[in-house]
Amino acid sequence: MQCQNPGCGLRFPLDRAEFKGTYCPRCGGELQPSVPALPQSQPTAHPPANIQSLSGILDNIRSAQNVGALFRTADGAGLQKLWLCGITPNPAENAQIAKTALGAEQTVSWEYAPSTLELAEALKAEGVIILALEAAPASTSVFSYVPPIGDKAIALVVGSEPAGVDPAVLALADAVLSLPMAGSKGSLNVAVAFGIAVYFLRFGVWA
Repeated sequence: MQCQNPGCGLRFPLDRAEFKGTYCPRCGGELQPSVPALPQSQPTAHPPANIQSLSGILDNIRSAQNVGALFRTADGAGLQKLWLCGITPNPAENAQIAKTALGAEQTVSWEYAPSTLELAEALKAEGVIILALEAAPASTSVFSYVPPIGDKAIALVVGSEPAGVDPAVLALADAVLSLPMAGSKGSLNVAVAFGIAVYFLRFGVWA
C-alpha cells in the first residue's frame, strides 16, 4: 500500500491479519494499492550439502524466542535434530517458541536432555563429531574449519548468553569454532551465530 499524502509517502506491505485500518498508520492519509502481492516462492531443489547428518545442541538457551529462531534455522538448513538441554525451553511446554519458529517446531525432530555434558559424552562415544561454537581464545574460525573426511555425523553446540557453552563441553569438543567479529561487539545473538555456522557447515565451500 502507498500513502497518497505527499508529505508522508509511507509504503508498506498490507497484512490484514496485522493491520485492520483503511488509512495510513503514520499520518492518517488515504491509502491506495500499489502492486499486487507476489506469490510465495518455494525452493525447487535441495542444494548439495557437505554434511549429511548435522544436529544442533542447545546448551541452556534461556530465551524461548531464540529457541524458536533456532528451530526455524534448523528446518531451513535441513538439520537432523535439535537437542534441548538444561533449562532450554521446549515446544511442548512453552508456546512462545512457536512465535519465531513459525511451524518449524513441528517439522524438526527434537529431544530433551538434562545435561549437555552427559549428552555430548554419549554422542561422542557413538562416533559423533562434537563442535562447539564459542569465542574462546584457542577457537578456530568456522570459515577455516574442514571436518574430517568421511560420513560421520556432526553435532554443533551453542550456549547461553552471556555464559556461553559449558567449559566441560568445550574441553570435550573435537573443535571449538568461532565467528570473526569486525566491530566493537565480541559476539552475535546466539540464533544468528548458529544460523551462520550451520549454513556454512552444510553448504559452504571448504578450502
